[in-house]
Amino acid sequence: MAFKRGSSGNFQRSRGSGCRIPVTVLLFVAVLAPLSFFVARGVRPNEQPHAQIDSTRQTLDWRERLATQHLKSLFSKEVLDIIMANTANSGPWSLDFIRKNSLSSSWKIDGLDDQSSSNTTLLLPKQDLPGIDQGTLPVESKDITAADHSQFIDSPEKLARRQLREKRRGKRAAELIQLEDEGIIKHENAAIERSKAVDSAVLGKYNIWRRESENENTDSTVRLMRDQMIMARVYSSIAKTKNKVDLYQQLLARLKESQRVLGEATSDTDLPRSAPDKLKAMGQVLSKAREELYDCKLVTRKLRAMLLSADEQVRSLKKQSTVLSQLAAKTIPSSIHCLSMRLTISYYLLPPMQRKFPRSENLENPNLYHYALFSDNVLAASVVVNSTIMNAKEPQKHVFHLVTDKLNFGAMNMWFLLNPPGKATIHVENVDEFKWLNSSYSPVLRQLESIDMKKYYYGADQSATHSAGSSNLKYRNPKYLSMLNHLRFYLPEVYPKLDKILFLDDDIVVQKDLTPLWAVDLHGKVNGAVETCGQSFHRFDKYLNFSNPHISRNFDPNACGWAYGMNVFDFIEWKKKNITGIYHKWQDMNKDRVLWKLGTLPPGLITFYGLTQALDKSWHVLGLGYNPSIDKSEIESAAVIHYNGNMKPWLELAMTKYRPHWTKYIKYDHPYLKDCNLSE
Repeated sequence: MAFKRGSSGNFQRSRGSGCRIPVTVLLFVAVLAPLSFFVARGVRPNEQPHAQIDSTRQTLDWRERLATQHLKSLFSKEVLDIIMANTANSGPWSLDFIRKNSLSSSWKIDGLDDQSSSNTTLLLPKQDLPGIDQGTLPVESKDITAADHSQFIDSPEKLARRQLREKRRGKRAAELIQLEDEGIIKHENAAIERSKAVDSAVLGKYNIWRRESENENTDSTVRLMRDQMIMARVYSSIAKTKNKVDLYQQLLARLKESQRVLGEATSDTDLPRSAPDKLKAMGQVLSKAREELYDCKLVTRKLRAMLLSADEQVRSLKKQSTVLSQLAAKTIPSSIHCLSMRLTISYYLLPPMQRKFPRSENLENPNLYHYALFSDNVLAASVVVNSTIMNAKEPQKHVFHLVTDKLNFGAMNMWFLLNPPGKATIHVENVDEFKWLNSSYSPVLRQLESIDMKKYYYGADQSATHSAGSSNLKYRNPKYLSMLNHLRFYLPEVYPKLDKILFLDDDIVVQKDLTPLWAVDLHGKVNGAVETCGQSFHRFDKYLNFSNPHISRNFDPNACGWAYGMNVFDFIEWKKKNITGIYHKWQDMNKDRVLWKLGTLPPGLITFYGLTQALDKSWHVLGLGYNPSIDKSEIESAAVIHYNGNMKPWLELAMTKYRPHWTKYIKYDHPYLKDCNLSE
């Protein structure tokens, strides 16, 4: 049946139809059909009790009136026609129909949470209906509306309890954060204290804080595998104690597989292709172990025990590395030993007349610049001489006095005969030919020859002492048994015709002209040296035993130390103040090693106490043999750089970033160096 609207606004039957529908029927269909949707709220009650229908009849009446008034303001005549047609075709609307068909977002279905409610309605958004006075609504309807919303509003008691719970949670979270921060600070302080106990002898290549040895390892797979291995060890230990044999064996098997896969990998790219499968398999076993064995307190105890065990292993390995580094520092590389042997053979094959150096008349001229260098290392001595001459403004005015032992005397002579230092003067002597330097005159020689000293160095209890750490081991270095090391306290007697001399160690490199040092005013002092009290461990209490009254009464424990390696000595003041006599006095008092350990720096600090003039630090930069964090600009601006420490530049354990400063003064294409496989 088809309809069309005439000019009067009424509906008329089309010319092809045979009858007319009354206007009243049309209004009934157009108005009441949508009301069934708005009023019923999308629910068609099934078999409700009559009493309930009677109780809600009054509410439905006012809703019908409200809907009738509101529809006219909401819809136009054309919309009402469409609603009528759709209602006639699809039947009355229900809640299922609304759920299956999309509505406008401005509509809201109320009552979906409570399907048992019989008074479920489809409400408009929460805003006042236009044109309707809220005061005209029935009292019962207001009560019903308030009841509908009251279920969503918490009572004051509930709000108070909720706020109290939130406050407790916040307080507990703050306490946990504070405990965690305190724990972190505690561990950091403990690490700092342990790092302070690290001996300076093991700094550098063996230093756990060294930047070159750091492994940040940001690869997630490697880190996850390591974490899995830690937890596998924990759970395997727990499984063994609880007699979970199968699980224990599974954990051990997966642990071995992970160890084989991980190997020495430090990044994900180093892992084999089977790593993800092993990772997954380990995760499954750990998940099973967690379900069967997890106990927070027990796991915590196991992890703590593992941490303590790892800490002990680190300490043990640190001691071993100290021993090894000390042993490495004592040894001479085979290539340098080869060089010394070949040079010695060549020297003694020379005729006696060809073994002399030129310009011997300069050796006692006090108007020239004289250097003292005591060494048994040919290559190291050559670097000192070459670097000094290459940076000197007037090399012809420089005189080098070398003293070595009888084993290296021929090699040292032969090297400088083959490689003369330009126009400079050089002279090599043998310390064993100083007949005046004997045990009746020198206390240190008497002590070195004593049975007690030999037992200290070569006794059967050395291994036990070595295992205890490096506190005594580093003083057992053979250089302390050599008189070359103590000859510095007899300089005016070795060179009686000189007034001033510059003493150099064989592990230094000269980078600037050193002649201005002879013009430095020492203010009546004997020794000119660079102080080293920038750190607390370079003060007197580090080297001397202040529990002994002889030390505590005569010296300040906080007095600043200074360095050997580059020292200006005034022989005139030396003789006036009888420096060698002071040295003999204290050396005799230390025959039982109760004042200081062996070495030359502690007696030097005592002998020159109050007689040392501080030089500018740029003259002498130390630490290239143990400290990896020296500023590059500080090294480049230094007149002398010193490889003091165990990592000498001629050893394999030398720090690579400092070694080029030393190697650039060696000609590695020299035939003798090639024959002995010496290379950069």
